[in-house]
Amino acid sequence: MSQDTRKHVVVVGGGFAGATVARTLSKKLDRTKHKLTLVTSRPYILNLPAAIRATVTSEGNFEKIAMIPYDKLFHNDNGTIKVGKVTSVQPGEGGERGRVVFSNGETLAYDILVLAPGNVWAGSINFPETQEETLAHLESWRNKFQNAKSVIVAGGGAVGIEYAGEVRDVFPQTKATVVHGGRLLLNDFMSDKYRKAMEDDLHAAGVDVILNDHVDGSIKDGTVRTRSGKVLEADLLVTAFGGKPATEFLQSLGPNTLAGSGHIKVDSTLQLPGHPHIFAAGDAVEWPESKQVMPCYNQASVVVSNVLALLGDKPAKSTYGGSPTIIVVSNGRKRGVSYFGYLNLVLGNLFTSFVKAVLFKTTKLQFGYGLFST
Repeated sequence: MSQDTRKHVVVVGGGFAGATVARTLSKKLDRTKHKLTLVTSRPYILNLPAAIRATVTSEGNFEKIAMIPYDKLFHNDNGTIKVGKVTSVQPGEGGERGRVVFSNGETLAYDILVLAPGNVWAGSINFPETQEETLAHLESWRNKFQNAKSVIVAGGGAVGIEYAGEVRDVFPQTKATVVHGGRLLLNDFMSDKYRKAMEDDLHAAGVDVILNDHVDGSIKDGTVRTRSGKVLEADLLVTAFGGKPATEFLQSLGPNTLAGSGHIKVDSTLQLPGHPHIFAAGDAVEWPESKQVMPCYNQASVVVSNVLALLGDKPAKSTYGGSPTIIVVSNGRKRGVSYFGYLNLVLGNLFTSFVKAVLFKTTKLQFGYGLFST
């Protein structure tokens, strides 16, 4: 059998950023000269907003939207999906290809590597890796929500807000409380105007909000105690502190690869310093901005441009300069507040619920994470 001499582009991570990079490259790469592989730990892409609703209720069969197969990802089937857990990366040296190492000892050679591992989450959205286990996970959490009379959500970012809203929407007799460590909900990349509007919308939905406080422990005797000493009635505690970058496997690239937060250090070209044939995109990248969809999309565009340049024996010149903050946060099915940072524009329930409904419908039909690529 003749050896495959095509240049191999490997994308590690099948979330929004990785899937967008892979889909876009599949349309642009010449399959006679290049080979494309997307490595993912799950056989489906996890649609986080739909996953939040799917863990609370079976109504609407949102598990079908939350778990999207990769069968329509590549243009003209110009790519391969490999399901596996990556444990380390061996960079190429002396003109040799680098290698991605899997938990079973298998390796995959690459000429260019794109890292888009995303985040790992805790609690209800810490989804297992097989579809069968995921369905069992959903059923377990649905029972917990259904049986709870008082739910405490620890963390007032987008995930925590959407959980509180879903609880009040599906179970209007259940008390929901968000405990957030900041002075306002969400984060400082968003205007105070928007953050206060989000708090007002939660109050309108019957959600209690506690700011400048934390939940460090677990439920004991039907209550949780906050760091400031408040005792809150609780049947269920939902952790929504925000995801942590899934980057432990990159320690093999050296001590200067990761920031103290675990995010991947990159240059403006989104190349890793000292590793010109390795790029990164998505939530795991160290960049001073809110971790939302728009940065992932814009970073993916820069990465694709630079990957194509390297494949054409040209230098990587496309640079990333940040993205405007655009966020749509639902508060149940008919409430929510949206924000367009470059205009400092805040839009309320009608716009937000409409956008969420459209996104949920088009995601399944058009493979949402390839939706924005050409």
